Amino acid sequence: MVFAPTPQLTVTVDQPNDHPELHLHPGGQGVWQARMVMSLGVDVVLCAALGGEIGQVLEPLLVSEGVDLKVVVRDSGSGGYVHDRRNGSRQEIADVPGQPLSRHEIDELYNLALGEGLRASVSVLSGPNEPWLVPADLYRRFAADLGANGGRVVVDLSGDHLGSVLESGVFFLKVSHEELIRDGRARSDDSLELTRAMYELHAAGAETVVVSRADQPALALIDGELFEVEMPRLEAADPRGAGDSMTAGVAAVVARGGDIRTAIRTGAAAGALNVTRHGLGTGRLDSITGLVDRVRLVPADSRPQERTTPDELADRVVER
Repeated sequence: MVFAPTPQLTVTVDQPNDHPELHLHPGGQGVWQARMVMSLGVDVVLCAALGGEIGQVLEPLLVSEGVDLKVVVRDSGSGGYVHDRRNGSRQEIADVPGQPLSRHEIDELYNLALGEGLRASVSVLSGPNEPWLVPADLYRRFAADLGANGGRVVVDLSGDHLGSVLESGVFFLKVSHEELIRDGRARSDDSLELTRAMYELHAAGAETVVVSRADQPALALIDGELFEVEMPRLEAADPRGAGDSMTAGVAAVVARGGDIRTAIRTGAAAGALNVTRHGLGTGRLDSITGLVDRVRLVPADSRPQERTTPDELADRVVER
């Protein structure tokens, strides 16, 4: 199950040849994650709230993508954006975030998604496109209720929404190093500082933690052991969406009964290949599986300059 409270309508103007093209797609973190999960051959139930003219357009677009769509109809309108990519990079023309969910809409969406999540082995809780659209405490309740009933909760969140789910505990957390710095959980992108933050996130309630680092190898904390996620470098056509695809790859493998290390390697391959394409959350299954064997989890303490046990790391952090 993918919880996507505020899907967006994405309108992109592109020009790969002499004539411009107009692309209309459903978007937002949860939609992109669901799309990648389906690319990996796993069925998805997508729970969302849709409203207004944009919502009327989004619903058939989502159904056409093959997800099992469960909808709460909103009184207020959904959001969307318009991007111009004709010069090779994205230029934002307009961004309409939509309206916050009302108390009634939150209750209806919670009941809908909870019912689907209790039937699923893995639930991905995706964030709203703006933090103020959905209260953070909703995520705490979701993580608590799903976890208490045997569900595995996968998240890619930051800010108050991340803090809330940690209170209840999650199976897998993906977060970027920029988000850790922005939220005050890390003071810099120094590897020791990020490692300290990862151990703190683990202690706070995240069983497994992955921190993406832009063009640097991601860091993964698995069963208390730190790894770097090494993979071949690929030239990016659109750098957005790598993190969402990684999260989706992890969820898809775990839903099929795979182990967490294979899941992270698959997620890394999905994220790397996604940036070579212009469609967010897209990728070919054969291409992704072909790249998984090239992804390596390298123990960080196998590197001479970083030979640090968790106890030594804690001592060094205290000294700072």
